[in-house]
Amino acid sequence: MFIGHFGVAFAAKRAAPRVSLGVLFAAAQLADLLWPTLVLLGIEEVRVQPGITVVTPLDFVSYPYSHSLLLLGVWGAAFGTLYVAFRRAAPAGVAIALLVVSHWVLDVVTHRRDMPLTPAAGSRRFGLGLWNSLPASLATELTMFAGGVAVYLAATRAVPRRAAVKAWPFGPPPPSAAAVVWTAETIWLLVVWAWWADRPTADWSEERQWGLETRESTPTSTRPPISPGRF
Repeated sequence: MFIGHFGVAFAAKRAAPRVSLGVLFAAAQLADLLWPTLVLLGIEEVRVQPGITVVTPLDFVSYPYSHSLLLLGVWGAAFGTLYVAFRRAAPAGVAIALLVVSHWVLDVVTHRRDMPLTPAAGSRRFGLGLWNSLPASLATELTMFAGGVAVYLAATRAVPRRAAVKAWPFGPPPPSAAAVVWTAETIWLLVVWAWWADRPTADWSEERQWGLETRESTPTSTRPPISPGRF
């Protein structure tokens, strides 16, 4: 899956309004952030094989550390725990951990039978093969992305004018596997963009979380300002 992951990250803003969109993007795409570096290090492997699916020519030969369900659970728990350690926000940590694991679930829907359950050699692999249908893939990805953005818009007062939509990834087959993984490294730029673009938003639901009790018990002059999406 491609932009569907970002759609889930956008929608997660409603469940975790104080978490930066950049952090949510990083959680939803952690598997794909780890994957190109592991390929460049020779730990995981991908090949370009035109025609292997209708949507993408990539043959994911081996990616047990970045894309197995077991290790994504471990990475998710580590990411969520790290966030809680810095921000003291347990519910947000849970949301982050679930976002990391959601990557495996969504990729199972679109991939061939190449999504490993564990990093062990010979692990059972899963995949429903949505990528074998371009119309179904487009409809699913676009619906998820648009739905996620809609939830984000409803959960925030405003979206910064500087926000932009990620380019759709379909196109001619890449010239080599190296070109694929170096291009994939640019996902980090999207994480930075999401953090930057989300900074000036103010969340409606966050205001409601203070409630009447807080407003009555805390003087207006001393009540802390709402600043969602700082980290």
